[in-house]
Amino acid sequence: MVKRVQLAEPRGFCAGVEMAIKALTWMVRVFEAPVYCYHEIVHNRWVVDAFERVGVIFVDSMDEVPPGAPVMLSAHGSAPEVVAAAQASAGVVVDAVCPLVTKVHHEVKTLTAKGFEILYIGHEGHDEAIGTVAEAPEHITLIEPERGLEGFQAKDPAKVALLAQTTLGLFEWEDVLEQSQAQYPELKTARKSDLCYATTNRQEAVQQLSSTADLILVVGSDSSSNTRALVRVAHQAGIPAHRIDSAAAIKDEWLDGVDIVGVTAGASAPDHLVTQVIDRINPSNGVELVQVTKEGEYFPLPPQLRGFLTALQATVEAGFGAASRGDRGLLEDDRNWTATEALDLIAEA
Repeated sequence: MVKRVQLAEPRGFCAGVEMAIKALTWMVRVFEAPVYCYHEIVHNRWVVDAFERVGVIFVDSMDEVPPGAPVMLSAHGSAPEVVAAAQASAGVVVDAVCPLVTKVHHEVKTLTAKGFEILYIGHEGHDEAIGTVAEAPEHITLIEPERGLEGFQAKDPAKVALLAQTTLGLFEWEDVLEQSQAQYPELKTARKSDLCYATTNRQEAVQQLSSTADLILVVGSDSSSNTRALVRVAHQAGIPAHRIDSAAAIKDEWLDGVDIVGVTAGASAPDHLVTQVIDRINPSNGVELVQVTKEGEYFPLPPQLRGFLTALQATVEAGFGAASRGDRGLLEDDRNWTATEALDLIAEA
């Protein structure tokens, strides 16, 4: 029987996911179904299923969206042509792109304008990588972390820049950075890596868990790059680790002979799934919190949505039942309103 669960802190929802989930919740409460979303709002199956139950239709092409329908663009960032197509045909367009992804898109445009060739470390086929590369496809080479630079040869070795998908493992970034700096001594990159603060914090927490846990369970979907990175961090430390969507995925044999289980969650995984995992493990000596830092980051709702909601404040407050929160209403109190509360709200719809 497992004696103790060591629970990572921070874990689960990051500020970008919080913002995106709350934004889509506003959309489904304000507009009649269906509301369309280009790509999964975040890479978590439970969250996507919850929104589908209340009338959100997730699409992979703007051709699937009827003219005039309300559309949200996902947190991972969209290609310029997707944004343009949405603005041309949708009734209301809200771009829920994470500000940290927007920063990388801006870096691509700035560096391209200065004549740089860009090495972009990312995973082929991932929504974020697709959207970023589309900003300047003729000037970007996608670098899979495990393959490194391979046969890349710059036209001008003095004009090479290195950028990254925000959800990479820190070790993936560092390996390619070292290789790139050795090959291109004048390499230009951000003063701080493009990796998301939440990604690196959660990886640091897994490293901490790896010093004491016999097994690490990572809650999150297979489509989540940052979730898979947490598993790789544990494996690099020599600790058995498994990604699980929910408690139902835990196999009894994983727990045989295990005293301490470390538990964490990817940045798009709801915390109630973590609670269910702990209940399933049922440690005899309870749960110990392993905290490496506190996160206080907050991203406001997308500007398009804030402007729209301001214009419809009275109607929206009535739809959300905001009177229960006094005079402030949820829009004014957004910083203190969580994505977990938003998901609870649509579950009651």
